[in-house]
Amino acid sequence: MDVSAATLDKLSFPRVREALAERAGTFMGMERARTLAPFASVAEAEAALERVEEIVTGGDLALGGIEDVRPMLRRVREGNLLEGSEILSIAYTLDAAATLRRAIVASERPALTQVALGIGSFDGVLRLVREQLDPDGNVRDDATPKLADIRRRLNPLRGRIRDRLTRLLESYADYVQDPIITLRRDRYVIPVKAHLQSRVPGLALDRSDSGATVFVEPAGVVELNNELALLEMEERDEVRRVLLALGRRLADEPRVDESLEVVAELDLVNASARLAKEWRLRRPLFDERGRVRLLQARHPLIEGCVPNDIELDAERRLLIVTGPNAGGKTVLIKTLGLAAVMAQCGLFVAAGGEQPPLLPRVNALLVDIGDEQSIEASLSTYAGHLRNLKAIVERADERTLVLIDELGSGTDPDEGAALSQAILERVLAGGARGLVTTHLAPLKVFASETEGVSNAAMRFDVERLQPTYQLIVGQPGRSYALAIAERLGLPEGLLARAAELLGPEGERLEALLATLERQREQLEEELGEARAANERAVAEARLLREQIEMLRGREQELIKAAAEKADELLQETLQQAARLRRVAQQDPAQRSKALEEIQALRRQARQVAASEPGGARPVRPQREKRRAERQEDPFAPGARVRVESYGAEGQVIEQRGNALLVQLGLLKVEVPKRDVKPLGQPKATSRQTHVAAPVAFDRELNIRGARVEEALEQVRDFVLEAHSLKVESVRLLHGKGTGALRDAVRNYLKGEKLVERYEDAVPYEGGHGVTVAYLRY
Repeated sequence: MDVSAATLDKLSFPRVREALAERAGTFMGMERARTLAPFASVAEAEAALERVEEIVTGGDLALGGIEDVRPMLRRVREGNLLEGSEILSIAYTLDAAATLRRAIVASERPALTQVALGIGSFDGVLRLVREQLDPDGNVRDDATPKLADIRRRLNPLRGRIRDRLTRLLESYADYVQDPIITLRRDRYVIPVKAHLQSRVPGLALDRSDSGATVFVEPAGVVELNNELALLEMEERDEVRRVLLALGRRLADEPRVDESLEVVAELDLVNASARLAKEWRLRRPLFDERGRVRLLQARHPLIEGCVPNDIELDAERRLLIVTGPNAGGKTVLIKTLGLAAVMAQCGLFVAAGGEQPPLLPRVNALLVDIGDEQSIEASLSTYAGHLRNLKAIVERADERTLVLIDELGSGTDPDEGAALSQAILERVLAGGARGLVTTHLAPLKVFASETEGVSNAAMRFDVERLQPTYQLIVGQPGRSYALAIAERLGLPEGLLARAAELLGPEGERLEALLATLERQREQLEEELGEARAANERAVAEARLLREQIEMLRGREQELIKAAAEKADELLQETLQQAARLRRVAQQDPAQRSKALEEIQALRRQARQVAASEPGGARPVRPQREKRRAERQEDPFAPGARVRVESYGAEGQVIEQRGNALLVQLGLLKVEVPKRDVKPLGQPKATSRQTHVAAPVAFDRELNIRGARVEEALEQVRDFVLEAHSLKVESVRLLHGKGTGALRDAVRNYLKGEKLVERYEDAVPYEGGHGVTVAYLRY
């Protein structure tokens, strides 16, 4: 889409860029965000939107450990030598980029995978760096055979020098200032009292600030120091050669520059997803028929902005918006313009509603907003507007979106209205769509009489003398000048004279608009009451259904309880009758009495049966137990499943053909059924849920300087406490140092079942000196 830099500035798009940059995780991503511009084609914008959608629904990307190493690579290519720590930074960044690539490919996100495949594989050069440099960036002894030989000879030589100097210190004990061996000019020396320097044969290489001590290289170690100096020069040359070779190997690695560009692009997509979630943005769709449908659209940069519905189609290609100053007209057209630019940049837009936002497929966005006055160019405000309008008229077609603010202002109203109508006719004939704001009454008439054009107004509350910023489509707006003047208490005679000067036509138009506004407000009030009544009826019907279901459930409970009670009584009666029969058979004396009791039990049973509702016989619980239970679907909503591709367990929310929508913690993902393993139905839980009391918990643990055993004990307790408090992630501050503490901490985290994964912090939050651990629940 063709959009000028001036247009982007008028639409406040640089502020959107800055908001993206603030959410980027790398300096490269920040640069990309600050230079973001609309894509040339809609296909590119749709691909970018798909990538953002995959992150919004699938979770953020892990960009920890990635630095901007491009300046270091430039220095290498210019022939400069890098320090070992700088070479490690490049290697760590390439390693993190390759890890990011593997993670995206494994997550089965097609749009992101297509981009991530542009990151190269650097296993060979990374292995070489690890072999030749230690974790602090120092060249290892075994980096090359020559270096290994040099360092094998260096240490014994230094030992011989120190041994000889130790003996000399004993020999010259009366002449030395302190019995120590030190270095001056990279040569071993001993400190000698200045006034006794002649007693110690050798070379004076330095003296103390006070002048009381002279640092002497005794003659007995001069040859050894010379040999040491030659070996150290050879060592420095070999180390320099190793560092130069490593730097050149990294800089010449195929696809290294392309990989950094891809990382920057992925960082921008990640920042776009964060912006969408924080600003409550929605993914737009591009419409081939040129329709605009932004329901509950708002300006994302204005806090508390009143949402409005903006809709354009074949029957309503131009919307003429009128109303008082400061009523929200300019904000409205900037809302549409900014939404169009953001969508073409692959960003979500600020809109709501049940239906997704629709924006037209356009090749150009043409605007005339703000004061175009230029003293240097000898342009008046109106001349500046005409220059913009000339470009709009020349380029307006069916692939153009037009936004014009205050059309016809800055000149004679009659001439301005005539020229403005001619411009709108030309724009309409070209097939363009757009929004136009104006105060000119003839344009209101033009909108009401012309096919494809509609009136709209920004509502104003005359009683409170303030705008409501609500868009009303289908009705022209009023200026409210006389109404506001009357509310402010201007003299009646002055108002009457103003009405007289306005003329009968103008007065009738204002009266007509006022009547239309009152009728519309009355209709909206009645519609609101009807909607409220409908909502109440729906709510009451829902309540009745719930009560009926509750009563039915209670009825079943009562029937079941009665059946169980009846079954219990029946069993007791049968047992008592059997006992009486045994008595009658075994004891002739008690036979008469036993028979009478049996007759009494029969009468009692008939009375109980007659008291049952409808005379129905109770269904015994044993009979209910024999009913075949329905075989439940293992993937029914609510079932617990394990998603193998994510390595996590969750609950099924919805079945979508051969796919399932699964809730994994705070994340909802759609996965194929073949990747899901059923775990059974969730267990019933008590209605009373225990909620842990909020506890102030510091998510960062500082273990710098601690011994490995002590640090691991602290980390173990820290992770256990964080897990019990349902903390999502923690930061372990171990510093860089030799890397021993970092490796120990990561080895522990690798085997800790409470930890799902871990990674380096982003560069500006500690980089390699901080490990971020994500806990498993």
